[in-house]
Amino acid sequence: MSHLVARKSAIFLLVVFSVTRLVFSRSLSLDQDPCGSRKLREFERLRSDQITVLINGYSESRIPLLQSIVASYSGSSIVSSILVLWGNPSTPGQVLDQLHHNLTQSSFGAASISLVQQPSSSLNSRFLPRPSVETRAVLVCDDDVEIDRKSLEFAFSVWKSNPERLVGLFVRSHGFDLQEKDWIYTVHPDKYSILLTKFMMMKQDYLFEYSCSGGVEMEEMRKIVDQMRNCEDILMNFVAADKLKAGPIMVGAERVRDWGDARNEEEELENGVREVGLSSRRVEHRKRRGKCIREFHRVMGKMPLMYSYGKVVNSVGEQGLCRKSGKLVFCDRD
Repeated sequence: MSHLVARKSAIFLLVVFSVTRLVFSRSLSLDQDPCGSRKLREFERLRSDQITVLINGYSESRIPLLQSIVASYSGSSIVSSILVLWGNPSTPGQVLDQLHHNLTQSSFGAASISLVQQPSSSLNSRFLPRPSVETRAVLVCDDDVEIDRKSLEFAFSVWKSNPERLVGLFVRSHGFDLQEKDWIYTVHPDKYSILLTKFMMMKQDYLFEYSCSGGVEMEEMRKIVDQMRNCEDILMNFVAADKLKAGPIMVGAERVRDWGDARNEEEELENGVREVGLSSRRVEHRKRRGKCIREFHRVMGKMPLMYSYGKVVNSVGEQGLCRKSGKLVFCDRD
């Protein structure tokens, strides 16, 4: 009997060790009720001096770039924690274990780093409320955009002055096609109404608004996102604009590299980073996103998107020209 007890104890210890190792290597998102009443946090009780970074990851070919981006974010004093939201359910566990190891080894600052294996590939999952987030602001971003630390901190300062707005770097617009008499997805040279999730800073409450509020209308629109496998960023803009009755804010950045942009030169690309990006299929991509706008408009019965104008920049110099040493230069330049 004592041998049997000892054997059972050994098996129990082995199971506990295995589970503990899994928890430390990565976490699997198993929350069956992310919209529970306790998940809507009191805004005033959350940290206001730092942000939480939520990076969407999917393609294994982007892992080297993802690691570099996480390391960069971890070096900023304004970053409290980084959650890498892995949305590819077919990625082998060994790959994710190695990714988590590499992420924690490459950290340069005090920010905690977590690798969260999403329950599905749904793009809606990147906006789920997360109990571990202790900051008022969250930065939702992609795994192919690199930004310098100074620009990150400037964007956060702009958000702190406008905590109800969506703040970011990449913008697009909705428009109305007079010939087709319908809504389209487009780019205007002087105005914008849609902020992309390449870099989108917002108050944590909007995660709850997107995932848990809005009743049957929001449920139907989230289903549209799943059907289209696209447009979660457009829907978040619908949610924020409808609640605030104002458009997003675009900020300027000093050094930003968008590896997923189709305009990258072939010889500069590594490991097929661009090929897995949506923007490389530009014409079809724009049509699909136009359809999303029309579907969201149909479900809501109104168009909440609102235009914003201009860009907030981190320095303002004198615009007047003066002649110095026989040349016309800005007057405030020595």
